[in-house]
Amino acid sequence: MTILTHLPLVGLLVTGIAASLCPSASPAGEDWGTVATLEVLDGGSLEGGRYLGALHLRLEPGWKTYWRSPGDAGIPPRFDWRGSQNVADLRITWPTPAVFETSGMRTIGYHDELVLPVEITPRQPGAPIRLKGQMELGLCKDVCIPSELVFDHAADLAAPRNPTIVAALAARPYTAAEGRVTGVSCRLAPTPYGMKVTARIRMPSAGAEEVAVIEGSSPEMMAGETRSWREGGELVAESELLPTGNAPLAVDRSALRFTVLGTSHAVDIRGCTAG
Repeated sequence: MTILTHLPLVGLLVTGIAASLCPSASPAGEDWGTVATLEVLDGGSLEGGRYLGALHLRLEPGWKTYWRSPGDAGIPPRFDWRGSQNVADLRITWPTPAVFETSGMRTIGYHDELVLPVEITPRQPGAPIRLKGQMELGLCKDVCIPSELVFDHAADLAAPRNPTIVAALAARPYTAAEGRVTGVSCRLAPTPYGMKVTARIRMPSAGAEEVAVIEGSSPEMMAGETRSWREGGELVAESELLPTGNAPLAVDRSALRFTVLGTSHAVDIRGCTAG
C-alpha cells in the first residue's frame, strides 16, 4: 500500500473555480490541513494477465467528494495517469453514489470514503506495473475546495484478493439487465445552445425516490441538470446537452449513459434508440 498526500489548491484557483461550482467556496489562501488522504490498494491478478487495484480515498468527518457527474454543483473528478508504466488500458468501476441536497441544490457523491476499483490491462503481462499520476477532485463540508491528490505505486502482482475492493465492486449499480430494463428510447430536440434529450426508460421502480442522471456521449459535451418523473411503467428523464467547445454538437444515442439512483438500488444503462 502507498499512502498519498492531500495537496489543497489555494489562492485564485480556489476562489475562481470553487466559487462557481460549489455552494460556498473557501477563502483564498486558507489552510484547511489534510482533509483527505489517498492510498493505492492491490487486489491481485485477474484472468488474461490483467491486474486489479483501487484508489482508496479517506475523508475527514463531515467532508464529501463528488461522483463522475456531480449534479447541480460540484467538481467532477479528473484523473491523469501519465507516469504510469506497463498500462495498455485502464477501466474504473464507480460504486453507487449518494444524493445530497445542499442549499437547495442537488449534488451526487460520497462521504467518509471512496474506493474506486481500477482494472489494468498491461502492455506486457507479468511485467511490473506502476500506477503514477494525480486525481483532481472537489472536497466539500461547510466550504468547498478543489484539490489534487498525487499517487505513485508499484503494483504487487502476487497480492491476494482484497476484500475492500471486492466490496466496492459489489456496490456498483445494477446493469440494465439486472435492473430489468426492457427498453430505452430518446427524443432529441435542438435548443438555442445545444440539444434537449428526453429519454423514456421502461423499467420497474428502483425505489420510492428515483433520481435519473443523463451523461453525454463524448467529452465534447456536458449535460445540464436532469429532471425525471414516472409515467406508469416508464421513467422519463430529460436534460440539455451543451457543447464544451466551438465544435458542432453531434449526439450519438448509442453512447449516451443513463443512471437511475433509487432508494432500493441503482441502475446503469448504456444507449437508447430513436423515439
